[in-house]
Amino acid sequence: MSFRNSFAAARAFALVSFLALSGFLASSGPASALTAAATVRDANSIQLGDVTYRLDGVDAPELDQVCIDDHADPWTCGIEARDQLAKLINKRSVRCDDVGPEKSFGKRHRAICTAEGDKVSLNEQLVKLGYAIAREPIKANVKAAAADAKTASAGIWKGCFVAPQEFRMGKKDGTLLGAACRADRDKEIRAALFPEELTMPPSCSIKGKLAVRARVTGNIGIYHLRGCPSYPATTKPDRWFCSEDDAQAAGFRKAYNCRRPK
Repeated sequence: MSFRNSFAAARAFALVSFLALSGFLASSGPASALTAAATVRDANSIQLGDVTYRLDGVDAPELDQVCIDDHADPWTCGIEARDQLAKLINKRSVRCDDVGPEKSFGKRHRAICTAEGDKVSLNEQLVKLGYAIAREPIKANVKAAAADAKTASAGIWKGCFVAPQEFRMGKKDGTLLGAACRADRDKEIRAALFPEELTMPPSCSIKGKLAVRARVTGNIGIYHLRGCPSYPATTKPDRWFCSEDDAQAAGFRKAYNCRRPK
């Protein structure tokens, strides 16, 4: 084989190898869409494999959030909202189209997610059922669904609640929402929505406390794990979390005495 032919063959091999490697790198990077069996973390979050998405345009009650129902009784609306999302999925595969990073929740991304066989996204369905309120979307269009739910007093709108974002921040003077809110019972309603001792949701034993000192590290609070010296001393937690990932996504950092020595 001549030098020219050898050089041409080597160049062709290098080009093919480069394209193959480029294809591998592209396929190994984050996908813009993912379809898989879904695990519902809460009414805001769906996990596909090892990726957790937040539903774009949706803000649902947290698992430890309390609402007032249409009979003026407290109820665990966050757990029911999660269960409603699980019912919508009904063990089907889910496709989540990534629409961009969620700046307020760690490294998670927002997505528009649709269960196999459905034409309407889970984002829109959950809002229309009244188990989530609309939040500023990147791409999801749930404005009409939100208006329908409010008009029909569906889901949490039948009672009285504060926006999930205000609950997360511990904003006890936040705006009351829902058909059952009464100005003459404002104090009693707020006491029910922000009880002195939040009930721990099942399997969610991580304690969170809002703390000004946490702001030094860009957080809003500190979380404490079972077995940490600070855990038994942390009474009346402001939040309960099911995993460290959930706590960190909500803006809480781990208590320093929970960290292993180097």
